[in-house]
Amino acid sequence: MTDVTDVRDATDAVHSTTDRASITAGVPTGLLIGGVERAASDGATFDVHDPVDGSVIATVSSGTRNDAQAAVDAAADAAAGWAATPPRKRSEVLSRAYDLMVERADWFARLITAENGKVFADARGEVLYAAEFLRWYAEEAVRIPGALQTAPGGTNKILVEHRPIGIAILVTPWNFPAAMATRKIGPALAAGCTTVLKPASDTPLTALAIGALFAEAGLPAGVLNVLPSRSSGTVVEQMVRDPRARKLSFTGSTEVGVKLMKLAAESVVNTSMELGGNAPFVVFDDADLDEAVAGAMIAKMRNGGEACTAANRFYVQEGIADAFSARLAEAMGALRTGDGLDPQVQLGPMVNETARDDIARLVDGAKEDGATVLTGGASPDGPGWFYPATVLTGVPEHARILKEEIFGPVAPVVTFRTEDDAVRLANGTPFGLVSYVYTQDLARGLRISGRIESGMVGLNRGLVSDPAAPFGGMKESGIGREGGAEGLLEYMESQYIAVSW
Repeated sequence: MTDVTDVRDATDAVHSTTDRASITAGVPTGLLIGGVERAASDGATFDVHDPVDGSVIATVSSGTRNDAQAAVDAAADAAAGWAATPPRKRSEVLSRAYDLMVERADWFARLITAENGKVFADARGEVLYAAEFLRWYAEEAVRIPGALQTAPGGTNKILVEHRPIGIAILVTPWNFPAAMATRKIGPALAAGCTTVLKPASDTPLTALAIGALFAEAGLPAGVLNVLPSRSSGTVVEQMVRDPRARKLSFTGSTEVGVKLMKLAAESVVNTSMELGGNAPFVVFDDADLDEAVAGAMIAKMRNGGEACTAANRFYVQEGIADAFSARLAEAMGALRTGDGLDPQVQLGPMVNETARDDIARLVDGAKEDGATVLTGGASPDGPGWFYPATVLTGVPEHARILKEEIFGPVAPVVTFRTEDDAVRLANGTPFGLVSYVYTQDLARGLRISGRIESGMVGLNRGLVSDPAAPFGGMKESGIGREGGAEGLLEYMESQYIAVSW
C-alpha cells in the first residue's frame, strides 16, 4: 500500500509534455481508501484506453464488493471527526484544493484529454470550471443556513439547524471527469459529509488524481475515498445497501438512474439524480443570426457534443432556417478533427468505439428517414474513435435521432412556423434538463422560457452552467439540484428543535 501523499508531486514534473506516458506517470492507479492506495482485494485490474488510437495508457485496480465495503468503513471511521470539524477549517481545505487545481490546470487538462479524448482547450476549460466548485463551496461552507422564529401560537421557539446527511456515495460519468466529481465533492465536504467517489471506468485517472490532490490539500484520511471499478453496479449496490450510507448522488443515464432510485428506495437513501437530456435549441426569425450560430456551436460542440447539456434538437423558424443551417454547416465543417493534444485540433475522438458507433447509427437512421447531410455524416477510416461534425436538415419529427440523446457532434435541424409549434416540439420529450432559445424580442424569450419544460434555459446564451446556479432538470432528467446554495442543502438534513424560554 502507498500513502496517497507520496504521489502528490507527480504532476509537477510533467506539465510541459504531451507524451501520454509522461502525462499519466505518477497518477494513482490503485484504489484510494482510508488515505492509502491499495490493490483490489482480488487483484483485478482494467485498462484505460486513449480514444485517439485505442492504445492502453494505464492499468487501474478494479474494486470489488469487499473493496466497496472497505471504502464505506473508511468513510464511517472519518465521519464523526469531519462532521465536527469547524466550517472554517473545511472551507480552508476546499480553498487549498482549489488553488492546487488551478495551479495544475494544464496538467489536469492533458490528463483529461488523454483518457477522454476532448480537445485540450475544452479540457482546460473543464478543469477551471471544476475548480470553481471547490471555491464556491469553500465560501458556502461558512454560510450554512439556520433559522430561529417564534411559533405562531407563541408556545415555543422554532429552531432549525442543518446537519450533514451522512456518508455520500458519488457516482460520476466519463464526459466531464473533473467537473462532475468536484460538483459533488465540493458541497458534500462543505456540508461535513464523508464520501466515496465511484468514477466511470472510461476515465478513472482524473478522479484518482483529484483524490491525491485533496490529500495534499490536507483533507483527513477517509473523508474522500476513490473506488474505480469495472463492476459498477455491484460496488454501488454494496455501498448503497450499507445502512450507514445516507446519500446517493448519480450523474448518468436515465435508465441507470431509475435502477439506482429503486435500490435507494429499499433503505430510504436520499438521492440526487442528474440524468439524460434531449435539449432543444430554438431559433426564431428575429434572432441575431451571428449570435445564434455562435451560440449553437457552443451548445452543440462543448466536449464534442458528449454532454448532457448539448443541444440535441435544432428547431428553427422557417424564415431563417436555410440561412441558419448553411451557416451552421459552414462552421461545423470547418472544425479540424484529430488528437486533442494538438493545439490546432478543434474536435477530438469520441470516448470509445461504442459511443462512436451509436452516433453513426442515429445519423444513418436519419438519412434513411429522408434527412439531407450538409456536412459530415459518416465515420472516417483509420484508427481512433472519431466522428465528424455533422449537420442534417429535413429531419422528420418522428426520426429516432430526435428522440434519443445523440451524445456527439451532430446537429439535426427541423423547421417550425409558430411559437406554439416551437413549444410543442421543444416539450415533445420525456426529458427536461436544459433548453436554448434565441430571439431579439425579450418578452417573447421570457414567455417561451416560461412555457418550456426544462430545469434550465439559455436565453440567447449557448452556455448555462455556473457553480453559483442550481443545475438540474425536470421530468426524466432528474431529481435535485447541483451547484448554488441548493447544492449544499442536498447534503444536509434539516433538524427542528422546539425550545421554550
